[in-house]
Amino acid sequence: MTQPALGLLSSTIVMVLALGFISLFDFGTFAGWVAFVMLGLIPMQVVAVVLWGANPGFASGLNQPARGVVLVLVTVVATAVLSPIVFMTVGEGVSPPGPIPSHFAVIVVPTTFWLTIMMGGWPFTKMTSNALVSGLLALIASYVITYIVFLVFFNYGFLQGAPVFLPSAPMGMFNAVSALVFYVTALAVMFLVLCFDLWPLTAVPGIMKQPMLGLVWTVIALVGAAVAMWIGVDSGGADPMDFLTEVTAPFIFGSIIVLNMLQNSLFGRMTQPLKGVMNTIAAAGIGLVLAHLYVSLLPMVTGTLPSGPPGYEQQIWLANALLSVTFPFLIYHAVFFGYWPLTRMKN
Repeated sequence: MTQPALGLLSSTIVMVLALGFISLFDFGTFAGWVAFVMLGLIPMQVVAVVLWGANPGFASGLNQPARGVVLVLVTVVATAVLSPIVFMTVGEGVSPPGPIPSHFAVIVVPTTFWLTIMMGGWPFTKMTSNALVSGLLALIASYVITYIVFLVFFNYGFLQGAPVFLPSAPMGMFNAVSALVFYVTALAVMFLVLCFDLWPLTAVPGIMKQPMLGLVWTVIALVGAAVAMWIGVDSGGADPMDFLTEVTAPFIFGSIIVLNMLQNSLFGRMTQPLKGVMNTIAAAGIGLVLAHLYVSLLPMVTGTLPSGPPGYEQQIWLANALLSVTFPFLIYHAVFFGYWPLTRMKN
């Protein structure tokens, strides 16, 4: 089986499994502990895929599915170490995890993507030639940097008096929900650049070296997120949570399908920038269709949930269903397991 049929079949199977997994939990459990734990898997998963090539030395001699199992266990171990630290510090040990520690768990993911993909693991790849060590350093740095960002930019004053408010909650520069949506939207812009295979940056050799590439890419991501938020939220009047679930999250999810699951194969014969335009249209379209499909299946999977303020239950469910559960499941199958058993490659 070849692409794109392989990616489409894999994506379909994984989405069915993901929705089946979500159906095991009521909304409170899913939005609390389940989403918190699942988000905790992703930073280690990103490090293993990007900096270790999903083929670290301790697993390189294994055939599938053993290699995939080992890599999944590595993410589980990392989560078992790091998520309790987040829960006890940011979340003050209050069970189940509320929006404050959950927001932190969300934004660790864009930070990890930034360090591994946009910065290429720099400076940790320069500090040591050992990929395992540099990867673990990048993972730890992702949490440290995220904590600084969290303290400086996130403000939870609007939650004061609510049962989910925590005394240690940061009182930073911006409304925490808006800051969260901006941060995740910057990740969506990163995927937009990937849709273009980094064109036109590739036309300037001096930019394609770290840390210059990472710095330029960071500016693009931040400016792009600011423009998107200004158009959609500030000028368009969209609720930030609606913008997250109707624009940002679907585009990220669609990009995962187009770039990872289909291995950038849909428009492989095209050259840039036309290929990037078509990838972008495909990612946006596929993401929106799948987001609406998930919402249509919500009553069957979890039960009917109200949309909009004050609880935003439907928006929270959709964002987590797409990006906290289905996204890591997709990467597990496509990268960790190499699409096994749909393919039977040994390496």
